[in-house]
Amino acid sequence: MISLGIESTAWNFSVGVVSEDEVIALEGDAYIPREGGIHPREAAQHHSEVAGKVLARIFEKVNPGEIDAVSFSQGPGMGPCLRIGATVARTLALKLDKPLIGVNHCLAHVEIGRWLTGAEDPVTLYVSGGNSQVIARRGGRYRVFGETLDIGIGNAIDKFARYISLPHPGGPEVERLAERGERYIEMPYVVKGMDFSFSGIVTHAMKLCDEGYRIEDIAFSFQETAFAMLVEVTERAMAYLGKEECLLVGGVGANSRLQEMLGLMCTDRNAEFFAPPKRYMGDNGAMIAYTGLLMMKHGIRTELSESYVKPDFRIEEVEIPW
Repeated sequence: MISLGIESTAWNFSVGVVSEDEVIALEGDAYIPREGGIHPREAAQHHSEVAGKVLARIFEKVNPGEIDAVSFSQGPGMGPCLRIGATVARTLALKLDKPLIGVNHCLAHVEIGRWLTGAEDPVTLYVSGGNSQVIARRGGRYRVFGETLDIGIGNAIDKFARYISLPHPGGPEVERLAERGERYIEMPYVVKGMDFSFSGIVTHAMKLCDEGYRIEDIAFSFQETAFAMLVEVTERAMAYLGKEECLLVGGVGANSRLQEMLGLMCTDRNAEFFAPPKRYMGDNGAMIAYTGLLMMKHGIRTELSESYVKPDFRIEEVEIPW
């Protein structure tokens, strides 16, 4: 079976095609804001303008007649962006006369991570712009055992990056600055039970910039503190659940220092650490296509009347029959 997946939750419009054994094709076009962060309506306009071009590139590699299902990211995400992807998916499913499958975006990150790494039953740290969650399976659903109380770690890094005039996305630039850091500056460390908060560390980092501290040292301290919070909660979830695998997914997961810290934690616990290739860390159509394929194999379809977008779609809402 072959599934086509459309991802449009935020800044990237991406289309992927997968079989049960491999990623056959993956194409995308990212919206880059002229200034500031992502503007939902501008991003949606971008997606509507590039959708045809991205699909054309896909169909240069894949015969449309070979597609068995059309999957799309139903949520969570930015409403205007989600609606573009859903509209394209409905149109394509009707044109090809194929099943339509609405996919939970967070679930897709977890499942492509498991597929590409071989992780069987991990505690997953999912870190992206809008989401920061510690996820694991209990029974027939994935459960969130810890999450951000305010903003996602990706948004926190981007806010700091914008304050020091770095372009979007700020994560890679902040990582490069942090690699040149020479000393640690104390930052707010906010872990409340199994949850964490990043707004305080952003405000403090901005204050340090205004006070003239070395930018590289601030970036280094920001990463060390924020990532330590994430690793602490992930380790606590592994201990509580008795799991011996840790999986890192989401766009921020491409950060080498975060991978290193989680790897060290797993080594200390005699556990295994997994991270998919960086190409599949961020939002991409392949993860939607693969999760749609899993759903199709287990008889799950989305009727047109149920294909509305869900900007606040929680991973716990999805039953997992596989």
